[in-house]
Amino acid sequence: MMPRPFKDSISNKLMLVVMATTFITLLVYGSIMLVFDLRGYHEELINDVRTQASIVADVSAPALEFNDPQTASQHLGLLRTRPVIIHAALLTPSGERFAEYISARSTREEEPIAWPSRNNRVAGYVIEGNRLEVWQPLVKDGQILGSVYISARYELSNRLVNYVLILVGVMAASLGFALFIATWLRGALTGPIFAVTDIARQVMQTRDFALRAEKHSEDEIGVLVDAFNDMLREIERRAKALEASNHSLEHEMSERQAAERALRIADRRKDEFLATLAHELRNPLAPLANGLRILRLPGQMSPEQQTALVVMERQLKQMVRLVDDLLDVSRITTGKLTITKSLVDLQSIMQSAIETSGLFIEELGHDLEVDMPARPICIDADPVRLAQVFSNLLNNAAKYTPRGGKIRFSARVENGQAIIDVVDNGIGIEAEMLAEIFGMFIQVDQSLERDQAGLGVGLALSKRLVELHGGNLLVGSAGHSLGSTFTVVVDVEHENADAGDPRASSPKTRVEPCRVLLVDDNVDFVTSLKTLLTHSGHEVRLAHSGADALAMAGEYVPDIAFLDIGMPGMNGYDLARALRQLPELAHCTLVAVTGWGQEKDRQLSKEAGFDHHLLKPASLEDIKALIEFGSVAT
Repeated sequence: MMPRPFKDSISNKLMLVVMATTFITLLVYGSIMLVFDLRGYHEELINDVRTQASIVADVSAPALEFNDPQTASQHLGLLRTRPVIIHAALLTPSGERFAEYISARSTREEEPIAWPSRNNRVAGYVIEGNRLEVWQPLVKDGQILGSVYISARYELSNRLVNYVLILVGVMAASLGFALFIATWLRGALTGPIFAVTDIARQVMQTRDFALRAEKHSEDEIGVLVDAFNDMLREIERRAKALEASNHSLEHEMSERQAAERALRIADRRKDEFLATLAHELRNPLAPLANGLRILRLPGQMSPEQQTALVVMERQLKQMVRLVDDLLDVSRITTGKLTITKSLVDLQSIMQSAIETSGLFIEELGHDLEVDMPARPICIDADPVRLAQVFSNLLNNAAKYTPRGGKIRFSARVENGQAIIDVVDNGIGIEAEMLAEIFGMFIQVDQSLERDQAGLGVGLALSKRLVELHGGNLLVGSAGHSLGSTFTVVVDVEHENADAGDPRASSPKTRVEPCRVLLVDDNVDFVTSLKTLLTHSGHEVRLAHSGADALAMAGEYVPDIAFLDIGMPGMNGYDLARALRQLPELAHCTLVAVTGWGQEKDRQLSKEAGFDHHLLKPASLEDIKALIEFGSVAT
């Protein structure tokens, strides 16, 4: 905390600066010199004593070798020229004293003589208090003849005290001279500064930037006054410019906020557009799928027609997959991708993925090798989403492997984790692409000649789905044309060694025909679906609006009703709520069949009273499963 006199007066501050600068400069310089001197003294003393020990060792080696203590004592006596040495001795290999030297000063002052307690077979030194002890072995032809021991005064503390006393004296004299200079400067410099201070105070109080300080000299203080006056002129100019800039900034801020709002609205509309696009694309795909199923009904068909039918079915599946990927883009970017976990068998999920991708792999002429553990593996997972991950990986392996390649789909359990590998011998992945392969819209093969294409979201979606399961998706490749390996790692709940046949507990099919109500404004879809269900023996009625369906339901009393959501007039949610109010439909199963497939859409259908939510184009197998079993097989 600065004392008050130094806070109020610039002259006192100037004096404080001069005195403090002088003091700190002297203190820092003195400290540096002190450290440098003490360090030099330390190193010089050690080197000097060790040199003396080496010299004594060299000249005394013959005396030790020929057992001549007198000559050795004479050699040690030469150390009297070094007053710092107080004691020296030649020792035999067993540590016994062979010859000795004690300085006259040490004898007069009756200094105690210490002997080394360390191993004298290795050269070294030690500092204990104010003593420096050095020992040097005598070696000749690899044989130790003895050693030299020297004890010297280590007067570091005395040297430190003397240096500090000198430093204190120098600092006292310097500070006295600095005080004289500071007193003179205080009067010569602060007068004009006080005049500038008064003008500055008036400017702050009156906000009158036209005031100017009076100039009294042409020295640096005069330059300061000119600079102060120029500053006032500049402040006056900038104050006007700042006021204009503030108005411009306010306008820009309002425009920026409007742009940010527009971006948020555009982002929300983009998500809405993707969802709407997926819905609108699914609507025409649904009757197309039903039409192809009708063509599959028993009848005569030429080979060319059969081939065309296969092509159309394959391309329709590709369209459905692209639509699903398009919707998943929005779910990934908004963080709305979710899963519903349950305890399921890993092998059944893998088998589902094989059924989904098997035909595609077969069409490309690949050899698929499957290796599953014999024991059932129970995991906590969303079976549909995890099967989607495996199917994506199998499809990728098939797409990026030249025709007639090999794909291996295997699973194993290690350290409580299930490890599922999809290995191919395809085009491989370059090292620089491995870190980016799971990015959105990344394509491994970007050439125009590639056989298969997609949106580039499959791997990004797969990795996110695996992470939602608490696992990880890894990739490895030795390089171009050397194939690739994708590895899914998820936790295992338990392995069941005695699991029975899962088909034993599967529900029995209801063989009696059901009363089915189909409600959709897409006439092509419900008409084609009616043909398929009627062919399966069920009684089916159609309605193309919510009002017609509500009027028909009370009389018809369907066992199950498939309702579209986006209908004009009364939408599917309102129709479901109205049907739930009819007592005669208390046991009717309501199924939403719609192109709206986001999580919020499923939640809305559940709140409206729907039992199930199917996404267009719904598979005939799922529709039949709901009619005959009351649930969809997973």
